[in-house]
Amino acid sequence: MPKPGSLLGLFNNQTFRMLWIAALASNFGGLVQSVGAAWMMTELTASESMVALVQTSVTLPIMIFSLAAGVFADNFDRRKVMLVAQGFMFVVSVALTVLALEGMLSPWLLLSFTFLIGCGTALHNPSWQASMGDIVTREELPAAVSLNSMGFNIMRSVGPAAGGAIVAIAGAAAAFAVNAASYVAIIAALLRWHPSLPAKSLPREPFGIAFQAGLRYVAMSPNLMKVILRGFLFGVSAVALQALLPVVVRDNLGGDAFIFGTLLGCFGIGAVIGAMANANLRARFHNENITRIGFTGFAVSTFAIAVSNLVVVSAIALLVAGACWVVCLSLFNVTMQMSTPRWVVGRAMALYQTGVFGGMAAGSWVWGSLSESIGTNNALIGAALILLLGAVTGLRAPLPDFGLLNLDPLNRFTEPPLRLDLTQRSGPIMIMVDYEIAQEDVQEFLATMSLRRRIRIRDGAQQWALLRDLENPDIWTESYHVPTWVEYIRHNERRTNADAEVSDRLLALHKGAKPLRVHRMIERQTVTPHDDMPRLREEPS
Repeated sequence: MPKPGSLLGLFNNQTFRMLWIAALASNFGGLVQSVGAAWMMTELTASESMVALVQTSVTLPIMIFSLAAGVFADNFDRRKVMLVAQGFMFVVSVALTVLALEGMLSPWLLLSFTFLIGCGTALHNPSWQASMGDIVTREELPAAVSLNSMGFNIMRSVGPAAGGAIVAIAGAAAAFAVNAASYVAIIAALLRWHPSLPAKSLPREPFGIAFQAGLRYVAMSPNLMKVILRGFLFGVSAVALQALLPVVVRDNLGGDAFIFGTLLGCFGIGAVIGAMANANLRARFHNENITRIGFTGFAVSTFAIAVSNLVVVSAIALLVAGACWVVCLSLFNVTMQMSTPRWVVGRAMALYQTGVFGGMAAGSWVWGSLSESIGTNNALIGAALILLLGAVTGLRAPLPDFGLLNLDPLNRFTEPPLRLDLTQRSGPIMIMVDYEIAQEDVQEFLATMSLRRRIRIRDGAQQWALLRDLENPDIWTESYHVPTWVEYIRHNERRTNADAEVSDRLLALHKGAKPLRVHRMIERQTVTPHDDMPRLREEPS
């Protein structure tokens, strides 16, 4: 019997098993479609940059629209968001198939359709990633991410080769048709899944406020910023191999669509091996050491493909590259999810994807342009050097280990009884917290308050300040603002168990006989804006 939390043990979860199998079919179709689009572009144009732009057209929408999709993932029913995304991609894929069959595709029209498919992917991904935490436990999450990566890369090992065969036998239109059919499986699975959603006591955040909250949370979380930085560096450099592989097959190896698909299959097999090795690697090494191995291994593989004209050597290099690809990206993914509370996980994952896929979109264009000016082999060597730079970056910004923080809601806050009749939209609200601190504890208090400031601002506080009483220097006052009363409640409910250490340290430093005094105030303007404005003296005409 498989152990709970193990890779095989997750298949005892019926919902996870159903969605995982459906995702296999969807991933297979997407990979077949990618081969068809990339190879069709080589037939429509001889421009190497246009071939590379196929990869850009898929990844660029993810960079542009991911954060908006993350807001939807955190504020709406994720299942419904995914259904809309999958339905949209199904319609676009059917239209692409029809135009290909009619011979009506031009290079720019093909890029437009792959861009639209990328838009659907951008909408789908944050909800899909965030849903893993709704389907499995926190302890099972790393295994779930590894299994998802493994499933995708199992398809990567057979999908591209199958896609190459389909294109070689029946043409790119057949590949597009296979992709359109593959959406049926995931749509059917999502229709069968009925998650139990937690009741929400607060109204849904307005889009603009939720958008800003996601940006603010990630910007005030140093560990998340490190992951996004490394993801960007990996995406912008590693994508060169995938973006230029059709040109390498055509020019360096003298191959056809079948060879192209077979080499992509080798990449997928390597990725499956990497996914299976993930658990052992994480048990034996720190995240940063695994990341450096992944960057370095991909750099060596990219260099080998740049200097080789043998299919066998390229196939071996792609096996290694595939393993390094999934090891790095799955590690980044798990670190983001394990380092983010549930209320903002969709937006955090969206920002991570913006970094990674933004790097891929920019990299595809840059390496394609460099390939035309300095040659494909030199462009790949340049990408290998950037990958080595990404490995060295860890010396200054090491990747954090995950699983060390308890990000479950703290649930210590109780909405206080109010004597004023407020609505949830009443505001602005000003909060003041009084502390009495002994002189010998001031330095520790200030250091702890710097952590409190980051937590406050990260969770929505504005205009944070720390004040000291001139007449009684032992009295310190922390003050901050929130726009409305409902934002004050939301601010407090976002606090996690990991934040409790800072609160407890501040309580221990407070030497007053009475508990901390918290002032909750609503601002009221007693002078009208008209009377408050200085009047300009009229000049004589």
